Amino acid sequence: MNIDLPLILLILVAGSGLIWGLDALVSAGPRRARIAELRGRYPDWRQAESSDGKKYGLALAETASEPVIVEYARSFFPLLAFVFVLRSFLYEPFQIPSSSMVPTLEVGDFILVNKFNYGLRLPVARTQVVSIGKPERGDVVVFFPPHRNETYYIKRVIGVPGDEVAYRDKSLTVNGETLPREWLATVPEGRSRYAVGLESAGGDGYLMQVDQRRPPRDFSVTVKPGHYFMMGDNRDNSSDSRVWGQVPERDIVGQAVAIWMHWESLLSIPSFGRAGAID
Repeated sequence: MNIDLPLILLILVAGSGLIWGLDALVSAGPRRARIAELRGRYPDWRQAESSDGKKYGLALAETASEPVIVEYARSFFPLLAFVFVLRSFLYEPFQIPSSSMVPTLEVGDFILVNKFNYGLRLPVARTQVVSIGKPERGDVVVFFPPHRNETYYIKRVIGVPGDEVAYRDKSLTVNGETLPREWLATVPEGRSRYAVGLESAGGDGYLMQVDQRRPPRDFSVTVKPGHYFMMGDNRDNSSDSRVWGQVPERDIVGQAVAIWMHWESLLSIPSFGRAGAID
């Protein structure tokens, strides 16, 4: 079962803010007046051990204390609101759950996703309210795939609207141009299962790998308007646009920009050796 954290945060922020706001409008004034009355009745209320202090404390608890739910709402609302704004409009953390982006991202990597590079969107509804930029070829993005629209996926943008993308013999072609690729080591066929290369989709180079024991999954496609073609860097071990189709722009969450920690499991020790920008 997927937990809709943005919706939960929205409910918590709205609920705590509503409780705090209603109390401030309706109950806080009479409560302050009652406190002033008690302090007038018990002049030595500041002396906790005096007769007035003890009577004041009892009367305050019975008739003028702040309700527990209001106290919690007042305490947690600012923190919840800060986290909500940060996650919704600035940066959101994610953990890599699968090997589809190896060797760029490994299982257990914790990453930061920039939520404003591609425009500001309303949380939960995903409606864009401010247009800032568009995904570009080579960007690593987090999105909701068309077949599982409540589950976060992370892949690399290979095709933007209007591109003609083809994959032949494990080599990518975009608009008739083969993407530059340099193998980092010459691996004889059959000696090693994986071959790692440095590829470029228009910007800086990034690592990718192929499984030499698997046959290529050849295809060609034209990217539809308002859609993007996504592929994993682990080309032969990735469920991506080759399987479930192109991703509408409205379902893109943001750009993955940095690894900040690696923690593979609860039984392992977190490390920061992989921390840095994502190519």
